[in-house]
Amino acid sequence: MSKGLPKRSEDYSLWYNELVKRADLAENSPVRGCMVIKPYGYAIWEKMQQELDRMFKETGHSNAYFPLFIPKSYLSKEAAHVEGFAKECAVVTHYRLKNDENGGGIIVDPEAKLEEELIVRPTSETVIWSTYKNWIQSYRDLPLLINQWANVVRWEMRTRLFLRTAEFLWQEGHTAHASKTEAVEETVRMLDVYAEFAETFMALPVIKGVKTENERFAGAEDTYCIEALMQDGKALQAGTSHFLGQNFAKAFDVKFQSKEGGLEYVWGTSWGVSTRLMGALIMAHSDDNGLVLPPNLAPNKVVVVPIYRSDEEKEQINEVTKEMISKLRKAGISVKYDDRDTHKPGWKFAEYELKGVPVRIAIGPKDLENGTVEVARRDTLEKSVIPLNEEFTTTISQLLEDMQANIYKKAHDFRAGMITKVESYEEFKSVLDKKGGFVLAHWDGTPETEEKVKDETKATIRCIPLDGEEEAGKCMVTGKPSKQRVIFARAY
Repeated sequence: MSKGLPKRSEDYSLWYNELVKRADLAENSPVRGCMVIKPYGYAIWEKMQQELDRMFKETGHSNAYFPLFIPKSYLSKEAAHVEGFAKECAVVTHYRLKNDENGGGIIVDPEAKLEEELIVRPTSETVIWSTYKNWIQSYRDLPLLINQWANVVRWEMRTRLFLRTAEFLWQEGHTAHASKTEAVEETVRMLDVYAEFAETFMALPVIKGVKTENERFAGAEDTYCIEALMQDGKALQAGTSHFLGQNFAKAFDVKFQSKEGGLEYVWGTSWGVSTRLMGALIMAHSDDNGLVLPPNLAPNKVVVVPIYRSDEEKEQINEVTKEMISKLRKAGISVKYDDRDTHKPGWKFAEYELKGVPVRIAIGPKDLENGTVEVARRDTLEKSVIPLNEEFTTTISQLLEDMQANIYKKAHDFRAGMITKVESYEEFKSVLDKKGGFVLAHWDGTPETEEKVKDETKATIRCIPLDGEEEAGKCMVTGKPSKQRVIFARAY
């Protein structure tokens, strides 16, 4: 299964692409730039959805659904927004096909041209705020806390499975508030939700920060983000939360009557994560043998593989295994029992190692005699023999908890070793080329300096850390005063 899988140290990009395909996560589709998410990959995405959806609802949000198509005129109402997305939009111009009278097959019916073109949503701020105008009249209607699970289209030229595709899946939250303070609090609250999800479920340490003006979401006043580091030393933006101010409310004339009787524009936020998190999960933890899935997001936390030579042995093992699996499931542990006769145990071991199943249990005739099973953990590849006794379920539960913590610690320790402070531009470029990772440096706060660094090194300011301490210094490029270091990195 993992035989022939490229090594990360030799070709990280090829390793990633091959792992996504061989682990049955996704594949390229007949439509250029789009992907087919296969059942196993979608099962992991479903786990992400379930946990995030629970967290959203616990913070008071409700799910809704808005149209896939957006009238072109809507995008032009918010100038920065249309400028930010104009080059990525797919446009619907006609609504009907017909047979070519000259035998050329199906053609677009020229008589079916739309009066106004429709944009396949790259994001939903415009169509949602046009709807909110009808939903919001009074302060009693606020706050309005809505989330949508959907697909979006951004016409990417260079694509890579999960990381950057023309169509991808995501959630987008859109909220409306009576005051700036409430809206900013919501923006930060949802950033914290994303950070908690990344660290608790994905076992992915992240840095919370604010984007620079150059990197800000089109139409936002502030963009907050969580940044993660992949094993090749590149950064990946794992989630964003935007304070929209009153920009979209003014663009779509969304006002409310305040408690004092006045008419005011509402304050807005939007926030989202996408199937790009699948890419982050793969690149942050997996190894040369295949996927390494944190137990909290594994579709099956445990797989049981029986080993037998006769039907009698198989029947005996099945009887014991059935009881064992029942106990594990009652404890909330998802289990798969692979009793297929079409593949040998060794082949199955390799398959589940490649697919990153956290715990593999093997049980054979000798195990029945001894009242034990062999347990292999995916994160360290260590094997042990444990008794099938009253403590068995507790032992497996503890093992899964230890694995979740260990996977996080490994990623955290790796990141800690990949954070470098630099003082000069030459040192900065040297660290980027030889080591990579997060580079902490002083910046003079100007877009011109930021663009210069990007053009010359391909590194961007990932964020201005929220927990960063004020530290007087000089910009590594211009020598001008700086109050705080920012995080630079090359990124996906």
